[in-house]
Amino acid sequence: MPLQILINLLLAVLWMFMGSEFSVASFATGYIMGLAAVFLLRRFLPGSFYIKRVWRIVRLFFIFIIEMVKANIDVVKIVLNPKIDVHPGFYAYPCDLEEDWEVVLLSSLITLTPGTVVVAISDDHSTIYIHGVDLRSADEEIENIKSAFENEIKEVAKP
Repeated sequence: MPLQILINLLLAVLWMFMGSEFSVASFATGYIMGLAAVFLLRRFLPGSFYIKRVWRIVRLFFIFIIEMVKANIDVVKIVLNPKIDVHPGFYAYPCDLEEDWEVVLLSSLITLTPGTVVVAISDDHSTIYIHGVDLRSADEEIENIKSAFENEIKEVAKP
């Protein structure tokens, strides 16, 4: 993927130099032309076409934003409710991610989501211990994290 991005940027800059026009529009045109060239040469370059992974990263970002907004609304409901009816608790999240950076990314996304914080990670990275502000059902929280974050991180990690 990094090689493909480098080739694409090099072709965009080369396009600007060949046209003797150093503008954003010229760079964008060169980038699109370079993107087409990298797409045509993708069989000869290592890895899959890099736009797929970029799309997966953008999708993960927007899923995180949506989950963060939903969690913020839940926390605001808890804070604005005159009667405090929360059930804080800890639960162990079974993690299926293999790479260290994947576990770190998942832990960061969980911690950045209001109402949850990662307390510890097991030595073999198979279990993440999480504290939730309002924990009604640990199984429901685990399924929510797995469907929202972990599956998307697996998609981003695909070669």
